[in-house]
Amino acid sequence: MARGLPSTAGLVRFCQKLNRLKTLKEPTRGTSLQRHLTTLDLTLLGVGGTVGVALFVFTGTVAKEMAGPAVLVSFIVAAVASLLAALCYAEFGAHVPYMGSAYLFTYLSVGELWAFLIGWNVLLQCLFVGAAMASACSSYLDVIFGHSIRSFTEAHVGIWRVPFLAQYPDFLAAGIILLVSAFIFCGARVTSWLNRAFSAITLVVILFIIILGCVLARPHNWSTEEGGFAPFGFSGIMAGAATCFYTFVGFDVIVASSAEAQNPKRAVPMAITISLGLVAGAYILVSTALTLMVPWHSLDPDLGLADAFYQRGYSWAGFIVVAGSICAMNGILLSYVFYLPRMVCAMATDGLFFQVFAYVHPWTQVPVVGILVFGVLMAFLALLLDVEALVQFLSIGTLLPYTCLGISIIGLRFQKVPPSSSLDPASPVCPEPGQLRPALRPYLGFLGGCRPGAAVAWALGVLVASAITLDCVLVFGDSALHLPLWGYTLLLLLSSVMFLLSLLVLGAHQQQRQQDTFQVPLVPLTPALSILLNIFLMLHLSSLAWLCFSIWMLIGLAVYFGYGIRHSKENQRQRPGLTATRSSLEETVQAWQPPSQAPAQEPDRTDQPTSP
Repeated sequence: MARGLPSTAGLVRFCQKLNRLKTLKEPTRGTSLQRHLTTLDLTLLGVGGTVGVALFVFTGTVAKEMAGPAVLVSFIVAAVASLLAALCYAEFGAHVPYMGSAYLFTYLSVGELWAFLIGWNVLLQCLFVGAAMASACSSYLDVIFGHSIRSFTEAHVGIWRVPFLAQYPDFLAAGIILLVSAFIFCGARVTSWLNRAFSAITLVVILFIIILGCVLARPHNWSTEEGGFAPFGFSGIMAGAATCFYTFVGFDVIVASSAEAQNPKRAVPMAITISLGLVAGAYILVSTALTLMVPWHSLDPDLGLADAFYQRGYSWAGFIVVAGSICAMNGILLSYVFYLPRMVCAMATDGLFFQVFAYVHPWTQVPVVGILVFGVLMAFLALLLDVEALVQFLSIGTLLPYTCLGISIIGLRFQKVPPSSSLDPASPVCPEPGQLRPALRPYLGFLGGCRPGAAVAWALGVLVASAITLDCVLVFGDSALHLPLWGYTLLLLLSSVMFLLSLLVLGAHQQQRQQDTFQVPLVPLTPALSILLNIFLMLHLSSLAWLCFSIWMLIGLAVYFGYGIRHSKENQRQRPGLTATRSSLEETVQAWQPPSQAPAQEPDRTDQPTSP
């Protein structure tokens, strides 16, 4: 071997470091966060983190520039994709009642590097969502005061004409974020109370919009004289769905807060299902009312729903909508400022991010350093960047973690369980997960010769590769790739057959069955459809979004290889010459005990946020 080149053993050890799994031992013992959130609290936290600027502002944007009245179909497609991802979230949240969200779930099932990248994407999502909410809220407040705030700032500061930057520094938006961060610093109880108030006001205003919008509806606005129901065709509907997808991401706030839930195994799935159903129904009904009140091409994208009432001469109703939108946007801002420092705290306690962010204040029990640093960073983004530039990067930072979550669900369902785990009593003699089902062995004997889990791993890899190929053919086959008809048909058939065959191979193997926790139905079909649909929506995003996403990922890789890989707690647990073992999610669940049953002992700070 040439001098200076790494040895094969060295490369193997390096790859093992990238793919090592997190091991949690009694994860709820010694945690600094208190369990006092009910199912209602989690549901309202999810609703408050979802119903925001997308409903009151970008519904008009998608209707006018992407889908027309078919915006309601875009919301339906986005809701279906979100439901599939939400089911995966619900299973993980019920199994692992611990903060960290998709980051932790990926760390437990896929590997350390991938978990860091998912967490890094979640940070991007939270920063830009919070900044976009504050900027939009500032714009609505400016409308209430007759644009006097904008005129004053432009007169004393000037107008910026730089791409991606706002026309003027939005000091009001930055101040709103800092004020919300101050409330978050007061603790989860204050946050829960404020979120209940914002969510209640928002739901009342939404009901008001739906009722009055139905009264003012004009079916003529969907006629061919006004452009028809779907003036931009199927591609416009899917582009709208890709843009609308990030409007359903509030349920991940529920999972991230599961460490503070009283009964996470029951509360998390219920809160996710209820909040997603309420929000999807609200989006569909409101978008229907909006496009029936006024022609879709006459909407003002900046004012959205309020503009429709102003056009019909109901100024008082427009003022109510503006007030409701401010409450909704503050609610979603509150949810994400609440979520972001806990995400950073989870990464810091694992050693993948700077340790100072793991500090939890002893009195308010909140990650104070994360609130201060990322609150200021979010305020800085809201101060400088334009709202449209902020929303360019939201969907891709959301769709990728949900895709990895679907892959994780399939992988975990076929993992081997320890003997102490509680399996389905109806099948006490069934083979271990990952092995071929006994009834299918006479017909699929060639798969029975593989070592346990090998066929599942290959089938999962083929499933993901065929899903990417199939989506690329559907999106770019007759446009960017300029394929002839026979080539388009051949690739479409081959990728579809490979996708279906991989599903059949996965379905032929034994899965884990547990009755005491929520599990995603119809595995591997449900997560496979989630993977397929999420990739399809990602391919409809702009090239600018992909470019900025790539830059952010490069920065994240620099942070991981420069700091995280050396300071990882899993790296510290390993000894020279030993290989990290891959523990399954069920081993973590088996070790978990509710605080009421755990014996009192000194908290183990190795895996938990630190406090003095």
